[in-house]
Amino acid sequence: MPVTLRDIRAAQRRIASGIIVTPCSSSIPLSEITGARIACKLDNFQRTGSFKERGARNALLRLSPGARRHGVIAASAGNHALGLAYHGRLLGIPVTVVMPDYAPLIKITTCQRLGARVLVRGQDFAEARAEADRLVETEQLTYIHGFDAPDIIAGQGTLGLEILRQVPDVDAIVCPVGGAGLIAGLSLAVKSVRPRVKVIGVESVATGNLAAALRAHHPVLRPRRATLADGLATLTVGANAFALARKHVDEVVSVGEDGIALAILRMLELEKTVVEGAAATPLAAMMTGRLPKLRGKKVVLVVGGGNIDPAILSRVIEKGLVNDGRLTRFTAKISDRPGGLAQLCRVIAEAGASIKDIAHDRAFSGPDVYAVHVDCTVETRDHAHITALHHALQRHGFPLVVAK
Repeated sequence: MPVTLRDIRAAQRRIASGIIVTPCSSSIPLSEITGARIACKLDNFQRTGSFKERGARNALLRLSPGARRHGVIAASAGNHALGLAYHGRLLGIPVTVVMPDYAPLIKITTCQRLGARVLVRGQDFAEARAEADRLVETEQLTYIHGFDAPDIIAGQGTLGLEILRQVPDVDAIVCPVGGAGLIAGLSLAVKSVRPRVKVIGVESVATGNLAAALRAHHPVLRPRRATLADGLATLTVGANAFALARKHVDEVVSVGEDGIALAILRMLELEKTVVEGAAATPLAAMMTGRLPKLRGKKVVLVVGGGNIDPAILSRVIEKGLVNDGRLTRFTAKISDRPGGLAQLCRVIAEAGASIKDIAHDRAFSGPDVYAVHVDCTVETRDHAHITALHHALQRHGFPLVVAK
C-alpha cells in the first residue's frame, strides 16, 4: 500500500512521546559562506544521533503482538540499527541487527550498549541482508527494512512536517539521499502541504543511487565505493522510496569527498556541532556551488546524523584543513651545516606561517652530503597564504617539492 500524507500525520502522532522535536535554527555563518539564508534541521540531536529513530519507532509500534514477542531484525550500516535498538529497548521488543564490515565502530558499540544483538557479516549491504533473511526464517523474526518499508518512510516524513511548522517561509529543503527513504517521506509531506517548496537531494559521487535510478527509470544496483558518507552507501534506492521520490523531488546533485570533508569541518567550526559524512552533504552542495539557484533563498539543510567515528573525525578535520588551505606540506632542500634549518624556519615565520611538524631526510637527499631534505607540515591561513609562503621560500633559495 503506498504511503500517504495521512500515514505521515498518523506516524507523527504515534511517535510523539518518544521522538524529540529537533531544532531548526537559522545560521548566520553558514548563510554568509553560501549566499543563501540557511537554517539547519538538527536531527543529529535525536537520542541515538540520527533521524532514523522516527521510522524505527513508527515501525515497531505498528507490529502485531506476536511479532513483538519474537523480535525484529534489520541489515544496517548503523543509524537504522541504533534507532531500532533504542526504541526496541523502550518498547520491550528484542532487536537483532546485521551490519556490513564497513560499519563505523562507534555505531557497532553503541548499538550493543543499547541492548541489541549485533552481528557483523558481509562486505556490503547485500551480504548483510542475506544473513538477516536467513535469520528471519530460522528464528521467526520480522525484518524491518531501513529505508523502503512503508512504516519507515512514513516515520521519516514527520521530519518534513516539522520543518514546515518551524520555518514557514522556507523556499527549499536540501536533503541527503542514500536509500531514499528519508527524502521520499519528506518530499511527500512537504509537497502535499506546500507544493511550491523545492526538495533537493544530495548524494556522494561515490554512491549516486537516486540519480542512477532516475536515469534508468527504476532502482539499480551500484557498486560499493568508499566514502565519508557511509550512511548513503546502500547500493540502491528502495522501490517504494523511489516511486515517491521520483514524483516529488525536484533535483538531485552530487558532491565529492573533499567537499564533504570541508563541510564536516565547517559544521564543527561554525555551528559547533559534530555531523557524519552523510549529514554534511547538503552543506557541501551549497558550498561547492552545486545549487546556484538557491542564492538569496530561505534554505533548510537536513542534518540527519552525528555518528561519526572519532578516529575518522580527526582525519577528516586534517583533510578539511588541507582543502581549506590551512595546512600544507612541502619538502625543502637546505644546508646541513649549522644555521641551515634556522634560516628555513626564519623564512617561514616571517611569512606568517607556523611549523606543525618537521622531519629530516638525509638518506635520500641526493649526492650532496652537505645538503638535507626536510619534510615540513605548516599551518597557514588560506591558499593565497600558501602561495605567498612558497614564493618567499624560493626567493631565499630553498628548492621545494610540494605535496599534492
